[in-house]
Amino acid sequence: MLKEFREFAMRGNVIDMAVGIVIGGAFGAIVSSLVKDMLMPPIGLLVGGIDFSNLFVSLTGSYPSLAAAEAAGAPVLRYGVFLNTALNFVIVAAALFMMVKGVNRLRRPAPTPPSAPTMKPCPECLSEIPIAAKRCAHCTSPVARPA
Repeated sequence: MLKEFREFAMRGNVIDMAVGIVIGGAFGAIVSSLVKDMLMPPIGLLVGGIDFSNLFVSLTGSYPSLAAAEAAGAPVLRYGVFLNTALNFVIVAAALFMMVKGVNRLRRPAPTPPSAPTMKPCPECLSEIPIAAKRCAHCTSPVARPA
């Protein structure tokens, strides 16, 4: 059983998937930092100096800040954090789309050369007939075989 597990774990697909998951986690952290530290502050400044991570709606009263509401144990809807997370998702999805699009462009199969013709025109009536035909099926005239 240990041998079977080792064979399973050492397959190329499992190793590739593990590497992808680790790189994806690191990429997610980079994107989170990009959104939180680089994109949202200028967007918040443009819409009136709002810090999106502190936007919330309290379900049981009024609190001056998210920290105060959480300290009081009040249930809150943290829609600012949701906006940050949604923007993270859009950026990751766009990056993955561009990466997959690039890989697919590299993987496109080479164009196949055209196959040899299987039909030829009859010299008398110009109907399409098989190359190996001795007579035309339409006008019954004899047809020379190809050399």
